[in-house]
Amino acid sequence: MPVPPTPTPAGRPGPSRSTTRRILAPLALAQFICSFAGSNMNVMITDIGEDLDTTVQGVQIAITSFLLVMAALMIPGGKLTDRHGRKRCLVAGLVVYGVGALLCAAAPGLGVLILGYSILQGIGTALLIPPVYVLTTLLFTDMTSRARAFGTVMALGGIGAAAGPLIGGLITSVLSWRAAFVFQALVVAVIIVLGRRVEDPLPPDPGRDFDTVGAILSAAGLVLLVMGILATDDNGWLAAGMLLAGALVLAWFLRWSRVKERTGREPLLSLSLFRNRTSNLGLVTQHLQWLMLMGISFVTAAYLQVVRGYDAIGTGVVFTAATLGLLASSLAAERFAERREQRTLVMAGFAVTVCGIGVLVAMARQASGAWAFVPGLLLIGLGLGVMLTPSVNVVQSSFGEERQGEISGLSRSVSNLGSSVGTAIAGTILVADPAFGAYATAMIVLGVVGLGGLGAAALLPHGRVSAGQNR
Repeated sequence: MPVPPTPTPAGRPGPSRSTTRRILAPLALAQFICSFAGSNMNVMITDIGEDLDTTVQGVQIAITSFLLVMAALMIPGGKLTDRHGRKRCLVAGLVVYGVGALLCAAAPGLGVLILGYSILQGIGTALLIPPVYVLTTLLFTDMTSRARAFGTVMALGGIGAAAGPLIGGLITSVLSWRAAFVFQALVVAVIIVLGRRVEDPLPPDPGRDFDTVGAILSAAGLVLLVMGILATDDNGWLAAGMLLAGALVLAWFLRWSRVKERTGREPLLSLSLFRNRTSNLGLVTQHLQWLMLMGISFVTAAYLQVVRGYDAIGTGVVFTAATLGLLASSLAAERFAERREQRTLVMAGFAVTVCGIGVLVAMARQASGAWAFVPGLLLIGLGLGVMLTPSVNVVQSSFGEERQGEISGLSRSVSNLGSSVGTAIAGTILVADPAFGAYATAMIVLGVVGLGGLGAAALLPHGRVSAGQNR
């Protein structure tokens, strides 16, 4: 059924073209560095393992824990933007993230690396990413300019995820893996300087309630679920127990939120957000996109290093194909949005990505050279770039500006949960038996996930989703 158009929120004009770059530069760079942090570790697996005397599984735990901390704290982070202000949360998140990066650069062992990377950088990301999406939504009020803005933000985010292996590989090969964290700290400093001119369009609300119990329950439930997936390979009973416990804690969280809403108190997450069918489907597609992106990135990088014997720079060069594909399609987001429905773009993205996975597995089986990975990764990059922006646009534009803090936190939490689940599932399959058979199995599982995303996208409504729509 076609989606009826509605007016832009608050009727505010968007920023002029002369100020667009000034506003978008720090926001897009913030998304870039957080996505970079989630993927550049993939090419450092061998170097970190040798330097810190740990295993592939130890590095996988650090990567998954980083993504999990982001997912667990993103909803509370979104609520804090309303209470303390979007600009203040952005800066606070950047500072925490930068401190974590410097701690990682000096880490003497895996424990300190997990503290700096998984904990501090994860917390910093959960604080700074919701403001990026809230500010983008509030400052760009019509669908075309918003598509352009989100296209830029998602392009930088996708480049950070896809080019992370290449940039990280270059830095690791020329200097060391520790220098990659110094690079992150330097980028954070640049963002803080550029972000001084970004103005928060809405005042903070210090008296707004914060649901501490809800924050603890949601975080605990998500942690238990992903740790249960990680434990599958080592102890089936423990994994089943953690998965069950996670499901029960999340059910408790939902019941707690429902009770708070019924008694007139503000919960951490308003369950009324889930009454919007369009947004729900958009959230599903976001979750599955990032599950595929990070799952493919981790398992391919681990396979190249552990099984094929590639070094960091060689692994990074292979991923250049995905980076180029993602960059090309993400930067065309505005043009795509003008000519095609959001639904069509998301469906096309999943279809191309699944085809890319098929090509990747088929050619990697038949040939041993690095070139065999290029066509598949190029298709995967193109597919992901086509659908990342419209999925975000569908979700953010389904609600008015008064709910942007909540929906941004939920949206980023769902996406980062997908990243952590993708790394956990695909990584667990490969780590159990690092050979081509396990690699192919992990990729096939990710391909099936992509088909599920295609089905969810097909259920999105026809027509262009209008800003502030809530149905």
